[in-house]
Amino acid sequence: VQLQASGGGSVQAGGSLRLSCTASGNIFSIYAMGWYRQAPGKQRELVATITNAGTTNYADSLKGRFTIFRNNAKNTVYPQMNSLIPEDTAVYYCSAHNNELGLRYRFGSWGQGTQVTVSS
Repeated sequence: VQLQASGGGSVQAGGSLRLSCTASGNIFSIYAMGWYRQAPGKQRELVATITNAGTTNYADSLKGRFTIFRNNAKNTVYPQMNSLIPEDTAVYYCSAHNNELGLRYRFGSWGQGTQVTVSS
């Protein structure tokens, strides 16, 4: 599975961004897709994931501000990020996982990362 991410950029605090991640290749093997982020000097952390069945999981700190949804016809997953704060500044990575264990332990395919910068 290959993943192409886009939609990053710079925004002022309080603004919104929508990222997108499109999967290609062996898309029928995908069980779930997700987004993670990594800020400078920090570990990669969960943003949100969504399974083929539509089950979502969010980082507790992002609930209410971020929403993940997918367009199965386009093999694309979108995190809608609202009320952005400077602490959301990070490189955002999309992922695709073949099963529940892959989702749980983050085994799978990864996109190239897209920078999101939120200024105060």
